[in-house]
Formats: sequence, structure tokens, C-alpha cells
Amino acid sequence: MMADGTRQMAQLHSFAPGPDTQRQLRSAFGQFSTGVTVVTAQTAEGPIGMTANSFSSVSVDPALVLWCPAKSSSRYPHFAAAEHFAIHVMGAEHEGIAMGFAKSGQAFDGLDVTHNAHGVPLLGDCLARFECTTHQIHDAGDHAIVVGRVGSAAFREGDALIFCQGRFGRFDKPA
Repeated sequence: MMADGTRQMAQLHSFAPGPDTQRQLRSAFGQFSTGVTVVTAQTAEGPIGMTANSFSSVSVDPALVLWCPAKSSSRYPHFAAAEHFAIHVMGAEHEGIAMGFAKSGQAFDGLDVTHNAHGVPLLGDCLARFECTTHQIHDAGDHAIVVGRVGSAAFREGDALIFCQGRFGRFDKPA
């Protein structure tokens, strides 16, 4: 605080995005808190999952959502080819599940998993779930934008798992 009671603002560090400033750009992007999801699909080799924080609702009518997998991921071709997938919104107690799918596409061991009519693995414990049919895939630089048409949705009350500045966290309850 300054003598007059106002807050001193930290100075922003400006840069032009490019090959030499990729770490800075990731840090700038990381200032935005996001929710955490696990996206699942069925492949010819079996079920696959991926942790993603690039999820957003798009439209209520029709019911559309999106997420953005990295093209450099070894799991990307499976999700790009999937006709059906499910997005699971993780609760504050699901950091271990999120970390498991961040490291491995086969982190299903020990989880309550069922499969829908399309064979998509569904995690039993999550805050919300959106069972989707791939509606569109758009090129987006080193990622793709996967738009899904929601065929079924479910949710429960609970605290959300969030990701910000390279760390998992949660909201504090108001006093």
C-alpha cells in the first residue's frame, strides 16, 4: 500500500510471442485459472483418457462444448479420430485422478468406470460429465479445437479442482 492508501500495481512485462518467448507466453497464459477435466474415449486398442484444462461450454441450443488437445500429444490421434467422447469435470478431491491421466492415457486402474452405449469410458466420481459426439474439429496452431455435441449430461454439487500458475488448487469458502 502506498501512503495515500492506494495499491501499487506491479509492472507488466511485455513481450512479443515467438520461438524465444514460449516460456513467457505459457506463464502469461497460466495467470488465468481454469477448471480441470479428464476427457475419455474408446479406441481400437482400448479406453484412453487425457487431462485437459482447455474446456468450455459453447452453446445451450444446440448443446455444445469444446476442448483443445495438443497435436504433439501421443494421444491426440485417438481423440481426433473418436466419434464419441466424454468430458469429466474434476472435483477438488480428484487431483490424483487428474495427475494420473496427465501422465498416462491408461490411468483407469482403481477407478469406478462404466461404459456408455458407444463404449466410451465414464468415470463414476466427478462433478459433471458430458457425453459427446464429435461435432467439428478445427485447426488451431499446435492444438485442435474439438467441438462436441452433448447427448447426455450429469452433475452433482461439490468444490471444483482448479489449475493456475502451474498448480492445482481450489476456491476458499467465503467467511
